[in-house]
Amino acid sequence: MRNRSSIRKEGADFSHDRRIVVVRRRYLTCHPAEYVTVLGVEQLLEVGDLGLVEAPDLGIDEATEDQVRLQHAAMPGAKPDPSAAGIEPVLRLCRMRHDELIKGPRHGRCVGRPGHISFIFAPVSPPSPKLSMRPSCLDPLFAQAANLQGVGAKIAKLLDKLLAGPEAQAGTRVVDLLFHLPYATIDRRNRPKIAEAKLDSIVTIEVRVAEHRLPGPRSKAPYKVLVEDETGDVLLVFFLANPAWIEKALPVGATRWVSGKLELWDGHRQIVHPDRVLDAEGLARMAPIEPVYGTTEGLSPRVLAKAVEAALAKLPALPEWHDMSRLPLRRLTGFAEALRAVHRPQSPEAIAPDSPARMRLALDELLASQLALVLVRARMKRPAGRVNRGDGRLTEKIVAALPFRLTGSQANALEDIRADLSSENRMLRLLQGDVGSGKTLVALLAMANVVEAGRQAALMVPTEILARQHFSALAPFAAAAGLRLAVLTGGDKSAERARTLEGLAAGGIDIVIGTHALFQEAVAFRDLGLAVVDEQHRFGVHQRLALGDKGQAADILVMTATPIPRTLVLTCFGDMDVSVLTEKPAGRKPIETRALPHERLDELIERLRAAILSGAQAFWVCPLVEESEALDVAAAEERFAELERLFGAHVGLVHGKMRSRDKDAAMEAFAAGRTKILVATTVIEVGVDVPNASIMVIEHAERFGLAQLHQLRGRVGRGAAKSSCILLYKAPLGEAAKARIEIMRETEDGFRIAEEDLRLRGEGEVLGTRQSGLPTYRLADLAAHGPLLTLARDEARSIVAENPRLEGPRGEALRILLNLFERREAVRLLGAG
Repeated sequence: MRNRSSIRKEGADFSHDRRIVVVRRRYLTCHPAEYVTVLGVEQLLEVGDLGLVEAPDLGIDEATEDQVRLQHAAMPGAKPDPSAAGIEPVLRLCRMRHDELIKGPRHGRCVGRPGHISFIFAPVSPPSPKLSMRPSCLDPLFAQAANLQGVGAKIAKLLDKLLAGPEAQAGTRVVDLLFHLPYATIDRRNRPKIAEAKLDSIVTIEVRVAEHRLPGPRSKAPYKVLVEDETGDVLLVFFLANPAWIEKALPVGATRWVSGKLELWDGHRQIVHPDRVLDAEGLARMAPIEPVYGTTEGLSPRVLAKAVEAALAKLPALPEWHDMSRLPLRRLTGFAEALRAVHRPQSPEAIAPDSPARMRLALDELLASQLALVLVRARMKRPAGRVNRGDGRLTEKIVAALPFRLTGSQANALEDIRADLSSENRMLRLLQGDVGSGKTLVALLAMANVVEAGRQAALMVPTEILARQHFSALAPFAAAAGLRLAVLTGGDKSAERARTLEGLAAGGIDIVIGTHALFQEAVAFRDLGLAVVDEQHRFGVHQRLALGDKGQAADILVMTATPIPRTLVLTCFGDMDVSVLTEKPAGRKPIETRALPHERLDELIERLRAAILSGAQAFWVCPLVEESEALDVAAAEERFAELERLFGAHVGLVHGKMRSRDKDAAMEAFAAGRTKILVATTVIEVGVDVPNASIMVIEHAERFGLAQLHQLRGRVGRGAAKSSCILLYKAPLGEAAKARIEIMRETEDGFRIAEEDLRLRGEGEVLGTRQSGLPTYRLADLAAHGPLLTLARDEARSIVAENPRLEGPRGEALRILLNLFERREAVRLLGAG
């Protein structure tokens, strides 16, 4: 098959710029009646790279990955392994005529020359089962919820608003409904007589309809129905009522069962808008325990519950993926049985996190996540690493130049890293430490170790400010050891950038510190041996790996100053070894933290004036750059203008929208002491180090998360002066904001703060900025199911050690598990062999 129109990129010369974006093209097969339409490549492809093609369900038979494949093999030296490039575009295939076009195997070869490329398809061998797409037994679960009985187009849109995440690009799927678990229950088993019914509780009572009390023709009063039994009476109250429905549901003299919240109003019992009005047959069908789901505006709880019931009817029987004989738990129910037990609870306890059904579902999701991580890690470690064993001559010079001794945890972390560098396996290690624990120094010593071995190192940070600050801070120690240090950012001048690129390519630079600019295509190293990523949660997983791919089997060290609870370390970084810095360098003084209402702003400014006159410096952090009409918060620019009016030229401003050179100038003036107050946004949250700064004011502290507050507070307390942090808040405080401020006042222990943050906010937000590729959980609650995470990790390691390709009956069941929870990267690696 040859394309009828070339794929062109405007003004492209593929000898220099080889990137290709396919928007929409139609291809003709060897048979004149067969066509394929390619509808959009979601990632850039490069001639010479390789990629697999997925065929999403477009109402036609699905092709497997082996049946339709685009293989870029045009450039010299292209590798024959489809997984080598790490690029997996998504091409949607449309069948125009013959079934054979989709069902029959096709092979694609890309032939490149300046200006255009063409695709040639030819039959290949039958598809390998290891490269199959989602198992067919899961098809009912990944069908569109819009096709369920009782779910029309209107309800489907509401379900999309509530449930459709990034994985459900075409709308809510059946599995999305099934994984939307109830958060509470309504117990309708309480069926007392009226006189015995407890007020302010849900009751289900048997009554006789005694009287209808209609509002007047122009009245806005509610429609009321008096019902009674032999012990008393109750008013049923309906606002904006439909009289015809009420008369039909509650005819005078009829016996009915009414369920709802019983209240006392003006001395009379009443139920406003009863949840249920039933006859005896309806009562027999009513679930005694009713699940309560999170919903969205316009989607009634009963409609959502009916959609979930329709989804449960599609639930297939799935093979067991757990080895029950090895689980140290009481025997678990099956996956489908557990889902039914949670959505059709027989008691309020059935939906509790520690119920057998919830434990089973949580363990399934955690096992899928951990198994995916172990498979990815096994694949990453498969290429042999290079031994980077240094002789210690440079690291000894750096240590000798330090004005302090390494802490015990720094020494231990360095020993772990040196062992990894000396190993033949590729290092992938997380260095975790609280604010001010000395991670950057450990990174410098690790990079010096690699330079001792004759290779280069790179340190990637999220901002230009931090890159230049690290460069300034490390330069004296690098000079003491004779290390050649450079900085590379997007704001560099052309001549300066050219010199740096030339030095990296020729080997004239030992260590480079930079931003995202480091993993751009133009950056080439003579021999990169170690890539260090600081504040790794600011980068995506693929960005992290892209820097490591600049060198042959380069080792990777990622660092974070955001303390992470142990459960999240296992969840988000289970593919890494972990070192933790638990101590702070000697001389770090405690920081006094106080909370102050915004009404006392004038008092705070007067205290700040006195501190500035005595030689102190202060950060003043605001949550926004400019005033927002939607949020009543102080803006950095507005606060700067106000403080500049009071303090004159002693006030500086820095925020993310400024030009790089202006930010650098503002930071340099503050570090040099020429300005005394630096008004900033959270751009100074990470890494900024001004030892003379001893005051941190955080305005609208109630709007910051715990991790961010802790990071900001860590910018002070680095010098000899006593330091303080003022949490300026606007009253009244909500319960969550009050809890955060109280925790900040109680402790400086970042790990305790992280645990509290997990408890208050859940795992989804603890890291502040969600990293690309981080797992999110719908069935597991890490605060409640943390112990299961360790169990899942151990089981995943055992599985991969015994059956790395997931073969045999249990392997097939585990593949179903990975597909069920959409751990696509692991499935792709299994497919790639």
